[in-house]
Amino acid sequence: MPPSKEKLSLSFKDFANKPWLLTLLGPLLLWAGWPVHPAPAPLLLLVGLVPLLRLAQVLRAQGATGRRFWRWTYLYLLLWNVLTTYWVGYSTVGGGIAANVLNAALQSLPLVAFWHTRCRAGRAVGYLSFVVYWLAFEQLHLTWDLSWPWLTLGNGFAAVPGWVQWYEYTGQLGGSLWVLLANLAVFRALFGNEPLPDRAAATNNEQQKTNNETLTRWLPAVLAVALPLLLSFVINSRWQEKGPAAEVVVVQPNVDPFEEKFAGGARYITPEAQRERMIRLTEQTVTPQTRLVLWPETSLEEYHWEHSLDASPDVQRIRQLLSSHPGLRLISGMTSVGTYPSKEQASKTARHRDDVGYYDVYNAALHVDGATGPTQVYHKSKLVPGVEKVPSWLEAALGTINLGGVVGSYGSQEQRTVFRSRTATPADSALRVAPVICYESIYSDYVSEYVRRGATLIGIITNDGWWSDSPGYQQHLTYGRLRAIETRRDIARSANTGVSAFINQRGDIVQQTGWWVQAASRYTVHLNDELTFYTRHGELLGYAAQVLAVLLLAWVLLHRFVK
Repeated sequence: MPPSKEKLSLSFKDFANKPWLLTLLGPLLLWAGWPVHPAPAPLLLLVGLVPLLRLAQVLRAQGATGRRFWRWTYLYLLLWNVLTTYWVGYSTVGGGIAANVLNAALQSLPLVAFWHTRCRAGRAVGYLSFVVYWLAFEQLHLTWDLSWPWLTLGNGFAAVPGWVQWYEYTGQLGGSLWVLLANLAVFRALFGNEPLPDRAAATNNEQQKTNNETLTRWLPAVLAVALPLLLSFVINSRWQEKGPAAEVVVVQPNVDPFEEKFAGGARYITPEAQRERMIRLTEQTVTPQTRLVLWPETSLEEYHWEHSLDASPDVQRIRQLLSSHPGLRLISGMTSVGTYPSKEQASKTARHRDDVGYYDVYNAALHVDGATGPTQVYHKSKLVPGVEKVPSWLEAALGTINLGGVVGSYGSQEQRTVFRSRTATPADSALRVAPVICYESIYSDYVSEYVRRGATLIGIITNDGWWSDSPGYQQHLTYGRLRAIETRRDIARSANTGVSAFINQRGDIVQQTGWWVQAASRYTVHLNDELTFYTRHGELLGYAAQVLAVLLLAWVLLHRFVK
């Protein structure tokens, strides 16, 4: 016989009162809803924090201390981190462990603040603080030295861009707000009121009241889920690609970063041979209509001295290639070196050698403007913590992970650089490229700064081979789809070991290569020059949340002091 409703109800109640079950369920829901799991899996993100909220409710009813709440919360977040970003350890085991352990600890801070606010300020202010503190933390995590915003909640909808077309107004933190509010609404519907009366003993009036209460509880949850979806579908149905067309080629040389890329690898390929592979793939794919070619991150691996770039054999060989294709430009990743005339003028990340003086090493992008035009350089500035950048206060303790011979922090630059042609015809001058290098593509406002400075196309150059055939490179690819929506710019993506792709202004992947294959791909993009609301105004939600978080914390501390 099937179990009775009463037994089902009791089993659900028992389940919902056990901290260890809640702590397992929540991370599993968040992981299952995260890219690259397809629709409708991302709906699970809208309930993935409900077990966390219930956990706080259960522990508070048990009279738990803040320390006990933190232990359960940290375990919850650690499981989510490990399930979703375990692949970080594929590049370096120590780095993977540190990323997951430390990030979970950082994510627990806004939840600890929520716990104390809920205990001291009551239900309404407490649950408001849950939203405010989390958004404020995500904004901080986008900007400070230990930035690792891979698990920003709004990134969770990257595999379903049709659900979040309104990111052109809010950016990725709008998605985070949606997740937080939807989870609160579902939590309130499930656990926000007293248990319903025994249906067997209820009168007709009482039963009608119960039905009305059920509708009242669940209506906000249904609206919290459905309205953003409806708005997105309306925006999506009306959007048309904007801007003049331009043919672009992306190259995927497929050089194994562990075995082939660097000296010492078992199947080491010389830099000259790597360059010639990319030239061969380029020659096979370009047409007389092609205006731009993208090569991936660190394609030109040997040190290139910026004060003498034109004398570099790589630049000379690229110019030779471009001389056969009038009107063609090329952007490539490279490792470059910039020098300083004195110690006083050197940056904080500068190194010193007696024969060179003070200098910085850069993970850079190089723009070669035709066979005779000038070169331009952009220095990657959103650097991977621990791998490319170590805060000075941590450097003595942690050092820097060596993924290719550079030890110490890379140099960076303050402003975004947009690559423009100085020799192009008026028709080609519309092609203004944002050179986004690898990890930078997960930062909404950072990418938007290129667009505010005039970019009409986003060019992502990356090397995703460090993570092998894992969700890592797939998540990185899908995050770019959100940047396309936020800025309404086409994206051309060149990856060393996949996946290279083209993404349109709706966030749809319209063409892509395979994984771990040599390939080149050609597509006609559109060069939109209009600015979205989000591009013009930036992270309004994040900064507003930070202001409110400071006010809430000040109020809680004052309340405690007065009491």
